[in-house]
Amino acid sequence: MNQLDEKINTHFPGLVVRKDLVKTVKGNAIVPSYVLEYLLGQYCATSDEATIQTGIETVKEILRKHYVHRNEAGLVRSTIKEKGRYKVIDKVSVDLNDKANVYEAIFENLGLKKVLIDSGTIKKHPKLLVGGVWCICDLEYDFTEDQNASPWILSSLKPIQLSHFDYDSYIEARKQFTTEEWIDVLLQSIGLNPEVFGRRSKLIQLVRLIPFCERNYNLLELGPKGTGKSHIYSEFSPHATLVSGGEATLAKLFINNTTGKIGLVGYWDVVAMDEFAGSNKKPDIKLIDTLKNYMANKSFNRGTGPQGAEASMVYIGNTSHNVAFMLKHENLFMDLPETYRNSDGQAILDRMHWFLPGWEMENLRSEMFSDGYGFVVDYLAEVLRSLRNHDYADRYAEHFSLSSDISTRDRDGINKTFSGLMKILFPHGGASKDEIEELLKFAIEGRKRVKDQLMRIDQTYAKVNFAYLDSSQHLYQVTTLEEQEYPHYYHRSVGDGSDEEELIQSEIPTSSVESPSISPRNIAEPVLKEKHLTFQENQKGISFDSLFGPYLAGANKITITDPYIRLFYQLRNFMEFLETIVRHKSDDAEVEVHLITTEDDFKGEQQRESLDKIAESCSAVGIHFTWAFDETGTIHARHILTDHGWKISLDRGLDIFQNYEMKEAFTFTNRLQQYRACKAFEVTFISCAETRPVGESHE
Repeated sequence: MNQLDEKINTHFPGLVVRKDLVKTVKGNAIVPSYVLEYLLGQYCATSDEATIQTGIETVKEILRKHYVHRNEAGLVRSTIKEKGRYKVIDKVSVDLNDKANVYEAIFENLGLKKVLIDSGTIKKHPKLLVGGVWCICDLEYDFTEDQNASPWILSSLKPIQLSHFDYDSYIEARKQFTTEEWIDVLLQSIGLNPEVFGRRSKLIQLVRLIPFCERNYNLLELGPKGTGKSHIYSEFSPHATLVSGGEATLAKLFINNTTGKIGLVGYWDVVAMDEFAGSNKKPDIKLIDTLKNYMANKSFNRGTGPQGAEASMVYIGNTSHNVAFMLKHENLFMDLPETYRNSDGQAILDRMHWFLPGWEMENLRSEMFSDGYGFVVDYLAEVLRSLRNHDYADRYAEHFSLSSDISTRDRDGINKTFSGLMKILFPHGGASKDEIEELLKFAIEGRKRVKDQLMRIDQTYAKVNFAYLDSSQHLYQVTTLEEQEYPHYYHRSVGDGSDEEELIQSEIPTSSVESPSISPRNIAEPVLKEKHLTFQENQKGISFDSLFGPYLAGANKITITDPYIRLFYQLRNFMEFLETIVRHKSDDAEVEVHLITTEDDFKGEQQRESLDKIAESCSAVGIHFTWAFDETGTIHARHILTDHGWKISLDRGLDIFQNYEMKEAFTFTNRLQQYRACKAFEVTFISCAETRPVGESHE
């Protein structure tokens, strides 16, 4: 275990589990992760390896004996008959037989129907009536001559979810973790490896948890396939249900007028609508009207009087185009059905509190999944559910206020998102001013993304200045990442159907940020000048060629000082930097390149061999490469010096790209830098009268 794993086990004993165990025990059992983690939490919630191994075998044995596979349902029914009583794990739903005035259970995998269940159990577990619940049940078989009576008897039923939760203990334990540690604890708890995600990507993942801790929260996520959009709503919590877009009907979601039965929003904390996108789909107009009213007023009416509900709504859909294409030709909603983009459906979109940019999420790969410790997911689900009773929306008021230009609906979206993030990260309070500002900006950005796209569709929407003020009334402008990456597409009107691009850059309020981010579009300028650039995490379109190339062209000597050219990926970054030098020099020129770095404590010999190989390779392309280890161990600054008058200061050195599939030859992130997501970094270009490379060379 690493230090964080040990800390989790110390402060949350018996409530955490090693996340790779789910795959170990799952086998061919088609059950949600929270079912498996419930069992693992009973037998493997420890850091003792011997106990874990014993627990794994126990859980496997329980699944082998009691989980019902559909193709073995006949055998299980026979076992119940022969033994008279048997325990099964299955998904159970219940219907009211109004003719016989009894409740009847349906066992999904076992294939049993009309199993009598008492009213007391229904009152205790009303979700059985809607969507079904995974349960551990004791079933009995008692044959009777009465043809109307079922021989199957349900003697006991226990939903698979946590039965007790101590909120005060949770708050006290949270205080023992730093913010960074806590974010990583939550990432590991939902099964993700925090080491491969940057800060912004981690926060985006955690936004997916807000519907679980905020009542009536409306979240939209659009993005490419394979990024895990629906996973958290189907696998993570027993309080959420995932509905396919084609199955979403008025009767299923709200109320069945024939039976009078309340729909999903009346029983579940989160209702996620999968497959929401699809430009050819034609949603029911009556469903859209009811959704529109529910999302705005937290109630619905289908002729039986107003009914209130607290379910948060999540809309998930796949995009079929990249961001630049969508912004150039239409908008970021272009893959949604036309019904949602016309005057009636726009009201649904306007009620979204946050628009999650799924295109920033990479396709899930094996190294993205955690093998560390995290909360048993049904414990975290109960934590989030209990937080629905709290309101943290005003936690920024001491330091910041929203621009008066922001409407009530926009303000509600920002406040609910901010409140949700504060509950998730700082349920105990204790957030610094900088941390509060980070979450407030993040909340504003997601709501701005909604409104900006609506303004592109319909120009009657009033323009909004999405900004906030600090206690000294200094104004800070908030922009979306897409706005910074593609300003030439982002700020154009397409609402009138004209093909002509209408650039409205002049209408953008001046940013008060000292070092505004810029887009890759205007990195490579023909006239070299001093400047300072800031890039956001997940920004794309950046390459060494566009960033450094013009400043390296014409240099005869280049010195790179970077203490972190040690590991394979860092050496590969450096090799790509050398490729940039090669591309920006004439074929008949030779360039001296000198690297000053530090020796790796554990793999120094391998590091030397790699640098020697690079030097050998350089000799064939007109590069005279030398390198030296700094023996003093005092170098920390990272910069590039050229003999023709430029110093490039880099706060991250050449390590500007996030993890990508480095060993996969058939991905563009591997082949072309501009398709990689960046880490947050800054670079400063300084004109120098004279530069002197330092350090002894090793040839």
